[in-house]
Amino acid sequence: MKRTAKAHWEGSLLEGKGTLTTQSKTLNKTNYTFKKRFIEGEEGTNPEELLAVAHAGCFTMAVAAALTKQGLEPISLHTEATISMKEMEISDIHLSISGTVPGMNVDEFKALVETAKNDCMVSKILNIPIDAECFFVEENAVAATNEFS
Repeated sequence: MKRTAKAHWEGSLLEGKGTLTTQSKTLNKTNYTFKKRFIEGEEGTNPEELLAVAHAGCFTMAVAAALTKQGLEPISLHTEATISMKEMEISDIHLSISGTVPGMNVDEFKALVETAKNDCMVSKILNIPIDAECFFVEENAVAATNEFS
């Protein structure tokens, strides 16, 4: 299986602009610029934001896959991926997931999240520190918060 995406760019790095299109057309000539990387309020996206969403999606699916393998079905999983940059390099990624999973306790969820963090296909290709925290929600009440690297 192969997936493709296309990028088009016009102009200089600082003043130019481009578009991104994915094979599925979910992104279809979506604007991206150098300025969007560093200036809030600019319309469009940037490579770091796209990497964050890809990692959040892959990690969430890895958690869902591990739950399914255990015969469990989550009510909901919600992940936020935060990419940090230092001196024009991506320095690390922080994953934060909350989940409501009947038949599971907070310690089991924590262990599963740690395994999924390492098993996620996007995590496997990144050569930067990745840490994750999880919030286990039991019947609309926060049972515990856990953080690990």
